[in-house]
Amino acid sequence: MVDLSTYDPNSVSNPNNNIFGLPTTEDNAKLVIIPVPWEVTVSYGAGTARAPESILKASYQVDLFDPEMPDAWKEGFFMRHTDRKILMKSDYLRKEAELYIDYISKGEDVNANQFMCKTLREVNEGGIFLAEWMHEQTKVLLEKDKLVAVLGGDHSAPLGYMKAIGEKYGDFGILQIDAHCDLRDTYEGFKHSHASIMFNALKEIPELQRLVQVGIRDYSQVEWDYIKNSNYKVITYFDREIKKRQFEGESWKSLTEDIVSKLPQQVYISFDIDGLDRKLCPHTGTPVPGGFELEEIFFIFKKVLESGRKIVGFDLSEVGVSDSDWNANVGARVLFKLCNLLVTSHS
Repeated sequence: MVDLSTYDPNSVSNPNNNIFGLPTTEDNAKLVIIPVPWEVTVSYGAGTARAPESILKASYQVDLFDPEMPDAWKEGFFMRHTDRKILMKSDYLRKEAELYIDYISKGEDVNANQFMCKTLREVNEGGIFLAEWMHEQTKVLLEKDKLVAVLGGDHSAPLGYMKAIGEKYGDFGILQIDAHCDLRDTYEGFKHSHASIMFNALKEIPELQRLVQVGIRDYSQVEWDYIKNSNYKVITYFDREIKKRQFEGESWKSLTEDIVSKLPQQVYISFDIDGLDRKLCPHTGTPVPGGFELEEIFFIFKKVLESGRKIVGFDLSEVGVSDSDWNANVGARVLFKLCNLLVTSHS
C-alpha cells in the first residue's frame, strides 16, 4: 500500500494528484473508486453523468481529518479517470431516451413506430452493456483484494458491481439511503432504469439476502405491494414513519439501532444523494421534499460499524451538477466519509 506517513494534509492540494489531493496510484491504494458517467434513463433532471469530475475537483477542498477515523485516509484512496467512451455512449442513448419519453408521454403507440421500437431496444441493451462492464471492471479489482466503490452517475450504475460483491463476499445486505424505492420492474419501458436498480438486484443477485431502505418518501402502489409481499426481504423505513416516531418522542439513537438490527452481517451501502434534504443536494435528478441531515445518515453508518458488521462496498449516486459547486462539495464530503468507513471496516 502507499506510504502516506510523510504526506502533509495541511498543504495545498496538488491538482495533479488524485482524489482528495492524495498522491496515490491504483496499484498502491487500498480503495479504488470507479466513476460511472451514466444517466441514460433519468426521468427529471439531468447532469449526474458529469458528477464524478465535479466531485473530484471539489474533493481537493475536503479536510483529511475525520475525528472518528483520523488515519483512514492513510490507507490510500484512488479514483480512476472517467471513461470517455462510457460518457459518450450515455450522452447518445440519453438523447434517444428523451425522444422516446417525449413520444410515449403523448400517448402514442410504440409498436406503431419502428424508430421508437429501435430506440427502446437500444436503451435497454445499453443498460445490459453497462451492468456487464461494471461487473467486469469491479470483479478484476476485487480479485486483487482491492476495496472498490462506485461513483455515479444515476442509480442504475452499480448493478454489475453489486453482483461482483456477492461473488466475492457471499451473502450480504444492502442499506439503501434514498427518497425512492427503486423497486419497479420497468420504468417508462426501460428495464435498467434508475427506478429499477433494487428490483434488478433482488432478482439477479442470489447472495443478496435483505434490502433495508431508509428515508423513502416517493413510491408507487406497485412498489408498496412489492414490499408488503417480500416476506421481510425488503424492510422499508418510510420518511413519514420515521418523522412520526420522532414526533412522538423516540430518539434518533433508538431508531438507528432498530434500522441496524435488520441488517445482516455483511453490509453494502447504496447512497442516493436525494435521500438527503434538498438544501444539501439542490440539483439532484429527482428531488423530493423531506429527507435527512447529513449527520443523521453518518450516525447510522457509525452504528453499523459499532455493531461489528462488515461494510463490503458502497455506491454514491445522483449528485447533480450546477454552476455553483455546492452539489459537488456535499458529494465529495459524503464520498470521503464512505471511503473512511469502508477501509476502517477492513482494518
